[in-house]
Amino acid sequence: MTGTSTALLTDHYELTMLAAALADGTAERQCVFETFARRLPAGRRYGVVGGTGRVVEAISRFTFGEAELAQLSGVVDQACLDWLADYRFTGDVDGYAEGELYFPGSPLFTVRGTFAEAVVLETLVLSILNHDSAIVSAGARMVSAANGRPIIEMGGRRTHEEAAVASARAAYLAGFATTSNLEAKRRYGIPTAGTCAHAFTLLHDSEHAAFTAQVEALGTDTTLLVDTYDITRGIETAIEVAGPGLGAIRIDSGDVGVLARQARQQLDSLGARNTRIVVSGDLDEYAIAALRAEPVDAYGVGTSLVTGSGSPTAGMVYKLVEVDGRPVAKRSSHKESKGGRKAALRRHKPTGTALEEVVHVVGAEVEEGPHDRRLQVPLLRGGQPAADGPSLEESRQRVRDGLVSLPWEGLKLSQGEPAIPTVYVEK
Repeated sequence: MTGTSTALLTDHYELTMLAAALADGTAERQCVFETFARRLPAGRRYGVVGGTGRVVEAISRFTFGEAELAQLSGVVDQACLDWLADYRFTGDVDGYAEGELYFPGSPLFTVRGTFAEAVVLETLVLSILNHDSAIVSAGARMVSAANGRPIIEMGGRRTHEEAAVASARAAYLAGFATTSNLEAKRRYGIPTAGTCAHAFTLLHDSEHAAFTAQVEALGTDTTLLVDTYDITRGIETAIEVAGPGLGAIRIDSGDVGVLARQARQQLDSLGARNTRIVVSGDLDEYAIAALRAEPVDAYGVGTSLVTGSGSPTAGMVYKLVEVDGRPVAKRSSHKESKGGRKAALRRHKPTGTALEEVVHVVGAEVEEGPHDRRLQVPLLRGGQPAADGPSLEESRQRVRDGLVSLPWEGLKLSQGEPAIPTVYVEK
């Protein structure tokens, strides 16, 4: 994707507004746009910011070459086309670092620039942040439920091909151990894992022949899928072929908790005490939590991860909050926004447990305690990256640190209020 223009990954109405603002002289007014979520998805106690690094990179490619301008002929007038031909974002952006927790009202991505150069970024910013934040937030809940057991991301066949790559990145950010997506390895260096599907077993004349072929090709540390036919016989055959040093078996159907228990007893009786049990098949955070007491060594998660486990968008919006230094705010029922550019800090107990999210208008008097932490960091200055962004590994650590900082009740999977309240300070 490097070098490909992102300029048409946008909505027609962005350019309608741009053309009209250029025509009436308001395009150059200095503005502030903020990205935030009015609320968390139902049943969620926290959100995790995902996609920040991808947004910053995508903004650098938001330019209009001849091909893009040709597509817009007839969409906007010639004056707007001429303006777009020279477009480069030259403003400033501050936001929450990737992997940071967020709550309702958190100013996640603050864009400062002229109306013209900032308004056209809305769809690009929201499409990336809404998708990636939804996936990493769901993934973080699954990682918490797994309680230290590794999870493999394997949802590439359940979503758009590009969304699959972004989802694999978000899952790894959340703490997943590996992905099945090879493009995610190429782009982001994420470790991959994968063995065989039922089709490979069905290809062969017998399960014994299929397992033999796989072990000969991949070694005894491979994972054999044992539930194509009868699972008890499948486990017996797997150990016959690979010996008690078999790396793992995978169970992909049925009541995996009961089957895992039976499999563990059978493996132990066959001397395969170190053979791991991997389970998959429509797992989500609730199913993973229910399996915590079972002898499961790893999980494979697909559909629920790439669809945000029921919340495929984070519900973020991109709103104009300041024009030429003057606060502006939307007052529509259920879609209110608070005027003025905001900053945020998170208060903590001396032990490190988070207490509240303080969102305040820039310039308001806010007392900072010794354990408070400022949340926004510079992302772009003059249209250029403010600094080298954190590595994916550093962002993974930020997610882990954030989850450790939450009150215990904030990690519950049950319905409830956000883990910490958001407090607004306007003056």
